Amino acid sequence: MKIPLLDLQVQHASIRAEIEEAVGEVLRSQQLVLGPTVKACETAIAEYSGCAYGVGVSSGTDAILVSLMAEGIGRGDEVITTPYTFFATAGCISRTGARPVFVDIDANTFNIDPRQVAEKISGNTRAIMPVHLFGQCADMKAILGIAESHGLTIIEDAAQAIGAEYRGRRAGSMGDYGCFSFYPTKNLGAAGDGGMVVTDDAGRAELLACLRAHGGSPKYYHKLIGGNFRLDALQAAVVSAKLRHLDAWTAARQKNAALYSNAFEVNALVSDGSIILPIVKEDRHIFNQYVIRTPRRDALRAHLTERGVGTEIYYPLPLHLQECFAYLGYKIGAFPESERAAEESLALPIYPELSEGQIGSVVDAVREFF
Repeated sequence: MKIPLLDLQVQHASIRAEIEEAVGEVLRSQQLVLGPTVKACETAIAEYSGCAYGVGVSSGTDAILVSLMAEGIGRGDEVITTPYTFFATAGCISRTGARPVFVDIDANTFNIDPRQVAEKISGNTRAIMPVHLFGQCADMKAILGIAESHGLTIIEDAAQAIGAEYRGRRAGSMGDYGCFSFYPTKNLGAAGDGGMVVTDDAGRAELLACLRAHGGSPKYYHKLIGGNFRLDALQAAVVSAKLRHLDAWTAARQKNAALYSNAFEVNALVSDGSIILPIVKEDRHIFNQYVIRTPRRDALRAHLTERGVGTEIYYPLPLHLQECFAYLGYKIGAFPESERAAEESLALPIYPELSEGQIGSVVDAVREFF
């Protein structure tokens, strides 16, 4: 049985008529850039996330970049974040001219370890950028406390975590900025690139909206240098149509995660130390990925590939060891938990439409290997 890591076609088939109607409405209106469709999407995402304002942008990467720009972060500044994340997290910091300062992860959650954050604060630190990796929120109580005591901005990289909760608060709503990605593989995906920044601050929302349109306000009058970070109306229409289904999809992902974990426990793959399962620490893990750990990761992945099971490694090389960040001066061993996660982590299929039979086949293939 061939089981892909993600099957977007089966999801699209279930809502095709809704998507085609939403897109058709935009095409009939010919209001293709910003406009009422984008505004409606911004309002809906902000409300869903527990925030007052949403500003649609061209990607999750640009959501991070424009948030940094809105804070005036640039050359000579430092932003504390994690090396175990997608490239855009630190890449955007570097693009502003600021310096990414890395902190190792908590081995249980893959998220930034707040106990190490305070140690990295210097006179140049301007912000902390926690990443809610794989759909589980970082330890925000500790991070918010550190930021408040040092007067630092919090930019949440919630690209993988829309709808995740930490002590009753939604991802993106706890810091000064919350950054979402609508890349097609996300739990709430567009039909291409798209993103959004949410905030409770009216002034920040106004500044973000200005910066996404070349810094012009009013049009053709520029006090600021921004960029072309606008969310297309077609993408906003797709996101809005899918948002109605997001909670049901999240519930299906959570159910699938529970089926995996129970099956692995029953088959003694956990008790004998063969694999380590995802650890859920806070209110609502939305399982953008279901990631197991094993020292035999590469051999297991090869075996699963032979059995037709799709997998992925998120991420095979931590950012502090990437060639483009060599100038930061980090060496192997600087962040041992991030490096170990890069060697041991493996994502299994978790998409909402996955059947119990498919999950059983994945578990059987893992058991067969061990």
